[in-house]
Amino acid sequence: MADEKHLYEIREEPPIPTYEEATSSSDPQYSRRGPQEASDDAERQTLLGHDLPSDPNSQSNSRRRNGYYHPPSVQSVDDDDDGDSGLGGPVHADEEAELRETMEEMDILDPESADDARARRNRSRGRFSKRFYSITNSLSSFHLPRISWPSSPGALFHSFRSKLPTIPEEYRPGWAVVARLCGLILIVALVYLLVVSEVVPMGGGGLGAPFNPEWVRQFALQNVESYRIQDNLKYVTSYDHVAGTEGSYMLGQWIEEKFKDAHMDTYTHDEYFVYLNYPSEKGRRVAIVEPEEKKWEAKLEEGNVYDPPRAQTMTFHGLSASGNVTGPLIYVNYGDKKDFKTLWDSGIDVQGTVVLMRYYGSQSDRAEKVRAAQNAGVAGVIMYSDPAEDGFKKGRVWPEGRWRPEDSVQRGSVALSNMIVGDVLTPGLPSTKDQKRMPKDKNPALPTIPSLPISWKNAQKLLQSLQGIGEEIAPEGNYEHWIGGVPDVGEKWWSGHPDKSPKVNLQNNQEEVDKQRITNVFGSFLGSEDKAKKIIIGNHRDSWCFGAADPGSGTAVMVEVARVLGELRMQGWRPLRTIEFASWDAEEYNMIGSTEHVEANMEELRANAIAYLNVDVGVTGDKLWANGSPIFKHAWTRVLDRLMDPHQNVTLLELWEKEHGGKLGRLGVGSDYVAFQDLAGCSSLDFGFSGPEHGNMAHSCYETFEWVSKYTDPGFVYHSLLTQIWILVILELAQEPIMPLKVDDYASALQEEGQKLIDWTEKQGGDYDIGMFQPLVDALANVGGKAQEFVEWETLWYNQVYGTGGFETQGLTVQRVAHNARMAGFESDLLDVQRGNVNGQQEHGLPGRTQFKHIIFGPSRYDASESNYIFPFIRDAIERHTLGETKDWKEAEKQIKKTVEILNRAAEKLVH
Repeated sequence: MADEKHLYEIREEPPIPTYEEATSSSDPQYSRRGPQEASDDAERQTLLGHDLPSDPNSQSNSRRRNGYYHPPSVQSVDDDDDGDSGLGGPVHADEEAELRETMEEMDILDPESADDARARRNRSRGRFSKRFYSITNSLSSFHLPRISWPSSPGALFHSFRSKLPTIPEEYRPGWAVVARLCGLILIVALVYLLVVSEVVPMGGGGLGAPFNPEWVRQFALQNVESYRIQDNLKYVTSYDHVAGTEGSYMLGQWIEEKFKDAHMDTYTHDEYFVYLNYPSEKGRRVAIVEPEEKKWEAKLEEGNVYDPPRAQTMTFHGLSASGNVTGPLIYVNYGDKKDFKTLWDSGIDVQGTVVLMRYYGSQSDRAEKVRAAQNAGVAGVIMYSDPAEDGFKKGRVWPEGRWRPEDSVQRGSVALSNMIVGDVLTPGLPSTKDQKRMPKDKNPALPTIPSLPISWKNAQKLLQSLQGIGEEIAPEGNYEHWIGGVPDVGEKWWSGHPDKSPKVNLQNNQEEVDKQRITNVFGSFLGSEDKAKKIIIGNHRDSWCFGAADPGSGTAVMVEVARVLGELRMQGWRPLRTIEFASWDAEEYNMIGSTEHVEANMEELRANAIAYLNVDVGVTGDKLWANGSPIFKHAWTRVLDRLMDPHQNVTLLELWEKEHGGKLGRLGVGSDYVAFQDLAGCSSLDFGFSGPEHGNMAHSCYETFEWVSKYTDPGFVYHSLLTQIWILVILELAQEPIMPLKVDDYASALQEEGQKLIDWTEKQGGDYDIGMFQPLVDALANVGGKAQEFVEWETLWYNQVYGTGGFETQGLTVQRVAHNARMAGFESDLLDVQRGNVNGQQEHGLPGRTQFKHIIFGPSRYDASESNYIFPFIRDAIERHTLGETKDWKEAEKQIKKTVEILNRAAEKLVH
């Protein structure tokens, strides 16, 4: 491909248009169809009809900080051998006939249509000429000229005859020799024609696969180019792109162009209209208003990160409550409910106060911090990022640029994702323009008290104002670990007191938009064997400011992954199954873009989505991590065993086993995988590289390209490695005849988690009967047995196929495709959804949170940061009992019974 570096050059005045300019109704190229309306010309239209922004530094007056987020105006197989293969398997005769018919309709067994063939031929001629002639030229004694094809067999004969040299009669060979020579020429010409039309693809044979899988892997790994990833990130971070704003909109256009450059087969997008809030410049305030001698007002905005300055996002909390409150200041450590209890036990009542708390710690979820304060009767919340939690350790010299600067502010959402994920006004339904919406008051996911983030420099002033007031916070006793890393506060910190503390005014009057337009962007490489089944590759593009790590590092890598697969496509390669790329909008607020897409396409995803592979914060260090469904364990370790750590002479697998015991972590509710895993039942994997020793600029405008390139990944070594990992995982799922998704690994993990559940219940106390878990133990054993029976078929298949030189009969193809479908469907069979007319009147999903349907994975009702919350239906019922919300164990027994029924049904579907 041509060098595209010119697309990323940073100039002085970017003509980023306003929404009105970018989406004028006069632009015929932009599709304004809803999320469920198909676009007939989706392959040839762009997200916007305008040129890409070439200058990220513009301070144009037309780009109003409060107005630029206003919504845009709406306007081949052997047919003779189709009998029984002799291989036992999961497909019965009637089912096999039905599958065969379905596969023929999907062009799995039949040749492609004339239109498809013509389109592919036209696309391939240019690239094939180079490939074909490189092959023929390697034969030094043979050169094949380009042939202009005659219009008839007679003309063909005369054409060849006219091109033969004149040979004296005495030297002319006999007719047999001439005939053989002509035959050879005709055979070569026929091969040329067939390969040009891609009827006979170049590459390795076997199973109809056009390329040797190992060659494909090596080609992909060798074509990852770190400078392209670096240039991608330079562009992505050249302007801020908050959800629903013109920045996110224009970045979506750039990503769509990258998908087109990658020679994808389809390009499309969908849009939704969702509830978002934005800061008002004069509507926010944090100030000490009493006593007079302590009066002071915080500077809420960060300093200019760039020189000359670029437009920067104002500081605020996504989906926070509006309000104007004044109350005595109280310091509450991490804002954990245990911290509020500690204060209560010390005689400090926080009702009606304005509290100061720090991020991270014993309660890492900012939304849960606000809920704990709200439940304690607090009037308003102020949060700051303490240097102790941002990588700086006491006694170190503060190196400029590595750790969070004193005026840096961490933005973020305070919506309760464990109660409602996606648009909080339309849980369970896609946010189309006319969709019925919930009221915002009494919404279980929205806070009712205002909150704002501030810098640690501003927090320093507030902490200093509490000196000598309330409880003395010392490094021992009840207040152990309450002292942070903010300098110049004193050896001892103080809690404050409702009767003696200075009074603080907190204002958060914001702009709220009930139907803000957001846009997701998609591109696909279609599968050659099964177009309907797809592996979905996702990363969100919206960020709280420049977003170099979150999510820019992931975006830059995803674009490179797409480019490398596009290079493979140019070689004539196709995956067996469709690979779909997705760029999500509005993840930062509450995983909104991905969730609305899933809710709009729920049944199709449950039926055809094989896996969702997510990268959010791609690289902030050199420590590999991964969370996901246990079904990925085998594929994940296969990939890691192929790659070496750049700085250690060991494979990634060796490091993985040493640092993680060879196990994948569990999924929480932290990124775009939530809707796929917990709502649609699509096996999901989330991964990246982290490194706390490199500091933390999370969600601030200091999270820039320069910070990443200088401190977190100089040389973009780990960005390149992450690209290779992502590509190899995709290829494992997209091109292997039998997908390496192991249900027996899943069954083993479930048995382990079942024991953990029983141990956890015992620690909760109470008079429960251990016998109530026996049905679950039996069901998990049943899953293990059926899973083992299921995977045994794979061994028989490999013996049958590779024992005959890699030849697969049509009957085996049908069985293999069915086997893959059952493998991919196992996760969706673990959903609590209505199936036929069974339990038609029963409520499905987690009680009180019916959006979440998965019986293995789901968020805790009481702590959204809990990632090891396995068997959510059962745990939720047990927690409610131990907290006194239910009177007996009947609810827990009911949820165990439901979980057991779904487990047994999923196990049976594997083998029948």
